[in-house]
Order: sequence, then structure tokens, then C-alpha cells
Amino acid sequence: MRCLVVILILGLLSPQLARADDRLVRLHAPQALIDTGLLRHILPRFKLKTQVRVEPVGAGDSADMVLGPEGRALFEGAGAIWHMDVRRPDHPGTKRFADWLTSEVGKNTVLSFAPEGVALFAPPPVQQVVVAEVEMDGDAELGREVSHTKCARCHLTERGRGQWDIGSTPSFFVLRAMADWESRFSAFYALRPHGAFTQITDVTEPFPEDRPSPIVPIELTLDEVEAVLAYVAGIKAADLGQPIEHQ
Repeated sequence: MRCLVVILILGLLSPQLARADDRLVRLHAPQALIDTGLLRHILPRFKLKTQVRVEPVGAGDSADMVLGPEGRALFEGAGAIWHMDVRRPDHPGTKRFADWLTSEVGKNTVLSFAPEGVALFAPPPVQQVVVAEVEMDGDAELGREVSHTKCARCHLTERGRGQWDIGSTPSFFVLRAMADWESRFSAFYALRPHGAFTQITDVTEPFPEDRPSPIVPIELTLDEVEAVLAYVAGIKAADLGQPIEHQ
């Protein structure tokens, strides 16, 4: 009988215990950061706003989140760049604290910490994104000829050269203006409708006997695909006046 009562009590308390755990975040931070007083500044403000309590724990404890050298950069100060490493992303309280730290309110709360009138923390350094120039190894002149002989039945591939393109099909110049033009030309044979009539030597499977190409097949080698890519890289993109919207 006593066992049954204990089981019933535990069953009633389990949802309440689960909700309580959702409102407790175990945070580990190195002593150097704790000594600045930042946690005493931000944690009560976060709790007041969300009713979620953040409890600092030692390095050996099971932390839901760690402020340290790994993860997403949050702020700089006290001789280091401090990152947020979320150990339990599925925990409601931890997710809420992470969202707050990266929100404008959370950032401003950290950056406004100035115990002696001087702010101790600043935004993390902005990482410079280096955009590498893409160098095409293909033969652009060969690509020009391949484009004319094998693609011009549908696309306008070269201005001022007679061909029989389809008016509803985008020209190479329009395609070149698209942000993903390189991936389009690199794998065009896998995109509709090209796969139904295009063969790339040693890459594509032969057409099934019961489903032959609906038109005269286009056959290219990988070297020719690279050459077309090099040719398109050198042509001037069409000026359409505004960003392209396509489906």
C-alpha cells in the first residue's frame, strides 16, 4: 500500500519537477569571467524578464551551457573573446537563455556593464570574409564552339552569331546573371529538362531502351562541360535592372 502511495505521489510531482527543470539553466564560466562581475550583472536581469534561473556550476559539473573559447562568439573583454557553447540545445531554459544572449536586449545588457564607468566588454571582432576568385581550367574558346554547336538549338549562346534558339529559353547571358550560374552550368545535365536528352561520357547512364531521348541527343565529355563553364565565366552577364526572381 505504501509503495502504491509513493508511486502516485511521484506521478503527481513528475510534471512539476519537469517544469522546474525547464526553468533552471546550469552555466559554466571560467573564473576570469566570473571575477569581472558580469554574471552578477546579467543573470538577475535575465531571470526578471523570463523567470528562468541561471545557476553557475563548476567545470566538473554537468553544464547546460559553457561560456568559453568554443562555440558562437558573443563578446570580447577581460583578455579573451567569449563564446557560447550550448550543450543542451533541446532544453527550453537553455534555448531561451541562448536566444536572449544573442538578442539586441541581451547584447546591450552585456555591453552596458561598466562597474567603474568604463565598459568592460565589446562586440566580438568581425571576421573578414575572403572571397576567392574562381579560376576556370577549361578552354574558353572550345567552350564557345561547343556552346554554339550543342546548346544553341535552345539557348542564345553568343551575340551576333546566327543560331536557332528558343525564345522562351533563357540565354547564356541571362543565366550568367544568376547568383548560382556556376552550379547551373556545372551540373546542367542533371537539371530538368536536360537529363531527358543529354549524355555526358562516363557520367550519365544510357537512355533506357523503352524511353529514348525525345529529341536528337546532346553528347558531351566532361572536358567539354568544363570548357563551356570557362566560356560562360568570361561573358558579360545581362543587365536586367534588378535582382532576378525565378521559380
